[in-house]
This record gives sequence, C-alpha cells and structure tokens, in this order.
Amino acid sequence: MFARYNKVQQAVLETTLRLIIDKELQATSMSLIAKESKVSTGNIYHYFSSKEDIINELYKAIVQFNGEYVTKNWSDADPVRVRFERAWENVIRLGMEYPQGFQFIEQYSFSPYIYEASKLEAYKGGWCGPLEAVYREAIAAGLFKPGLEPRLMVQMHYGSFVYLLKAHLQQYLELNEETIRSAISSSWNAFGTDKAVMT
Repeated sequence: MFARYNKVQQAVLETTLRLIIDKELQATSMSLIAKESKVSTGNIYHYFSSKEDIINELYKAIVQFNGEYVTKNWSDADPVRVRFERAWENVIRLGMEYPQGFQFIEQYSFSPYIYEASKLEAYKGGWCGPLEAVYREAIAAGLFKPGLEPRLMVQMHYGSFVYLLKAHLQQYLELNEETIRSAISSSWNAFGTDKAVMT
C-alpha cells in the first residue's frame, strides 16, 4: 500500500494507520507515532510538517492504492457489464484484504482533517471517476435507466457494499463467492433496463 515511499515514510504511515484504527484519530499524537514507528520526532518532521500532513498523505496513498486495485483487471475494451462486475468485486476484495485501509477511508473521508485539495485529488486519482464513466456508458447504451447522475448511482451502490463489508468484518455475515456474485448482480439489476437483463 505504501510501496512508493521510502522506509521512514512507510513506517510512519503504516504506524499511523494502525494507531488511528486502534485508538481513533484524536488519541494518535505525534509522540505516539514516533514511539510506535521507532522513528524520531525530528525525522518525522523532516518528511511531514504536522499530524494533519501525515493524515492527508495517508489518505492520498490509500486512495491511490485503492484506485489501482479496483481498476487493475479491466479496460475500456471490456463490455460494460464485465467492467461493472469486476470493479465491484475488486472493491469487495479490497475491503476484505485491506480492512484497515477500508476502515480509514470510510471513517475519515469527510473529516475536516482531510484538505479539500486532497479530496479532489483523490476523486480524480481513485476508482470513483473511472467507475462513474462506466455508469455513464451504461446509460448511453440503454443498459441503465436514465434520470440519476452517474456519480450518485455509484455512491448508492457503494453504500450497499460498504454495509456488506462492515457486516463481514464484524462477523455478522460471511461474504462468500455466492453472496458476492448475488450482491453485484442485484446492484446491476437495480438500475438495469430490460436490455441490461439480456446482457
């Protein structure tokens, strides 16, 4: 998740993520980050100007990683439904394989700690933009019902998958292959036209 950073930055970001998930953001101080990461406070300040700076870099790093993960095995040459299904399956796999990153994004995407510039950069560089384009293409092809903005449609589906992932992580339900396929198919059908059912 943090492969593009040097060892010091990786240690700080990995430690900060773990501490925030375990102890919450307010309880995660610079001194605690230094202690747990075994990186001196002076060395941390060499790379990050403040705790807010670390949080924003963490946010951008996770969003970039998520975007690469979700779009890794589909292209514009694939049929719309294939891209739809692969993207949402990747979102689910991402949350299951990297639960701390998933929890961080869910909890702090709208936090005042996250700068507006970071949020804009994240939207452009993450997976929401590419998936929005898939929904837009589905509407143009007559596969999805028109009326709602594609961005809103993506967020509505995302909310459903977030609920499933949270329930899975809290061991309220098991996300097995059948459940995942059924959830993705139901999401397609929720906005799908008669033409979409035939694809």
